[in-house]
Amino acid sequence: MTLSTLKLRLPQRWKIVAALSAALWCAAATADEMGTTELLTTYKYDYVTIEHAGHEITGGSLRGTTTVTRSDVGPFVEGESSLIACIIYASKTDTGLDLEAPCTNTDTSGDKWFWLAKRSAGDIQVGGEGRWEVPGGTGKYKGLSGACTYSTRYMEDNWIVTRTRCKWSIQ
Repeated sequence: MTLSTLKLRLPQRWKIVAALSAALWCAAATADEMGTTELLTTYKYDYVTIEHAGHEITGGSLRGTTTVTRSDVGPFVEGESSLIACIIYASKTDTGLDLEAPCTNTDTSGDKWFWLAKRSAGDIQVGGEGRWEVPGGTGKYKGLSGACTYSTRYMEDNWIVTRTRCKWSIQ
């Protein structure tokens, strides 16, 4: 192999190495961050219930705090708390409960993440199990999506306690 042949081959090899490095870097930079987290949420509720065409319709608000009790990675930090505000709508008939509550969590830095609680088990005064859908957020939660299961218990004086387990990703 001559020196001129070596000079021609090295740049081509470096181009290949550079292209592979760039591809790996881009793949790492765009890879989804995924994780799990557990939350404890306490709210004070303010509901109004009316009877309407054979249903009990309930609407109102929830306000309180969410605290991360366990997190393996990502934007959720163990021990961090955020404020939460929700609007709830529920319909109860002889066949069951249909409850939805869109909620916004705002952490101490002002970043927000959103979720929609859905429940068809239990009762509006007793509690039950349901699921959260996580459709996004702002700041460090931008691109957040996920699914959670939760269990709610109603307490005295219009307090609710909810335990939640989530699997999430950020794109």
